[in-house]
Amino acid sequence: MVNEGAGAPRSRRGSHKVVPSSDQDGTGEVPCPSNGTVEVKHIISAKLQLKKKAEHLKADLMRQFDTQVNEFMDSLIEESASLGSSHVSTVFPLSDKEKSKLRHTRPSQGQSKQFVIRRSLLDELFEVNHIRTIYHMFIALLILFIFSTLVVDFIDEGRLVLEFDLLVYAFGQFPLVVVTWMCMFLSTLVVPYVLLSVWAGVYPTSNHRALWTVLAGSLLLLYQGLCLGFLPTYVVLKNGLPPASCFILILEQVRLIMKAHSFIRENVPRVLSLEPNKANSLAVPQFTQYIYFLFCIKIKSKSFSSVLGCLFYAYYIFVRLCIPQFRSISMQLFDLRAMVLCVFNSILPGVLVLFLAFFAFLHCWLNAFAEMLRFGDRMFYKDWWNSTSFANYYRTWNVVVHDWLYYYVYRDFLWMTQKRFRAAAMLVVFTVSAVVHEYVLAICFGFFYPVMFCLFMCFGMVFNFVLNDRRKGPIWNVIMWTLLFLGQGVLICLYSQEWYAQRFCPIQEPSFLDLLKPRSWTCTPQTNTAVDAH
Repeated sequence: MVNEGAGAPRSRRGSHKVVPSSDQDGTGEVPCPSNGTVEVKHIISAKLQLKKKAEHLKADLMRQFDTQVNEFMDSLIEESASLGSSHVSTVFPLSDKEKSKLRHTRPSQGQSKQFVIRRSLLDELFEVNHIRTIYHMFIALLILFIFSTLVVDFIDEGRLVLEFDLLVYAFGQFPLVVVTWMCMFLSTLVVPYVLLSVWAGVYPTSNHRALWTVLAGSLLLLYQGLCLGFLPTYVVLKNGLPPASCFILILEQVRLIMKAHSFIRENVPRVLSLEPNKANSLAVPQFTQYIYFLFCIKIKSKSFSSVLGCLFYAYYIFVRLCIPQFRSISMQLFDLRAMVLCVFNSILPGVLVLFLAFFAFLHCWLNAFAEMLRFGDRMFYKDWWNSTSFANYYRTWNVVVHDWLYYYVYRDFLWMTQKRFRAAAMLVVFTVSAVVHEYVLAICFGFFYPVMFCLFMCFGMVFNFVLNDRRKGPIWNVIMWTLLFLGQGVLICLYSQEWYAQRFCPIQEPSFLDLLKPRSWTCTPQTNTAVDAH
């Protein structure tokens, strides 16, 4: 039957549209609402609910996937570690009696650090376009620094200035640095290995083991104190090396001391575990293995070029953000207002220097040498930027140094005290780290101003216990970053002020108290001298 209104236009609001439905009530048809606005709202609401359910489902799936991947990787690492342990036991076979004696001689070998083949975290993250864009943003910022410096120099000088005088000054007397480093490295290559080999060859069959042990240990300490301790420090202070050259020698001094100690510490228990009157050549690694442990000559151009780029980046940061500010501050009286402004103005260059130091050394430099040595475990750092506690930040910022402090300071202290003073062991770790950091800065800058030591021992210890691993959530990550930024501002501000005060207010014959007292506290414009300081 034909509808009577078929030939006339139909009203949208008054029409009834019949749609099929799977849920029929005997009629086979369900009329939709006549109000189109209500229908649209109902559809939008249904879509929003469906989208919300999909997002919840996606989050649940991602959490489950992440958990399963972590469990799989943990099991894979454990299996690889067990394979590595079995491989070591076949290369260095020990009897049950030797293993028992070895367990009583040093902490449990089952808890030793295990190495697996893995890439550095940034290498994996840079494969993601979004993360690589952040890297491109830093490159763009470097281009702007270069361009702004050229423009300012052209306006002030009327010509393009490309002298890089700050870099030339910072790396001054570089041939002396190379000669001193060669002496340090060659001595480290020979002395510890020879002492260990001679002692290991005599100890198992000797009737005077204690005497040989004391003699070898005394010679090793004498070598460490003179060749690795006194020599580079004397060269730096005697010749007045500039900061970058100082950092090269002093950081290499610390690295070689850590290397020599860890080499001796790992191999002495193996010799002690040998049965009496029975020598074993496998107790001491081969000399080629020791060379591999210390150094390998080859060039990894990409990583080293990135380090060079970071040096130029740091140059422009100091030229554009630091030197103009601190040259003017050094001509002012020391007061609270100037200090507060200095700290907050130093946060930006401090954070940029922090990022550059991390990327240049912990990523590029260490990966370059790992590539040269064909060393598979590239976990020199973890995702420290996601830390919600300073305890986790200390563990993940520099894994190499953290592991050395953990195995050779923290664990050895607990082993010597039979695990009775864990808090004291942690205090010893913080003290060693703080002293070494302050020693490096004091020698390289040429003055004693224990800002780094106070930050480590005071604020570092407090934050380690207050902002501990129980702190979770984004707010704690924000707090961690805020305090980290503020700490970088304090370091840049105070050390830069003291640097310029030492040059604008020199003391001809300083007393011991003058060497300990910060010069920036008493340096005033009336006593300033016209000294051109970098």
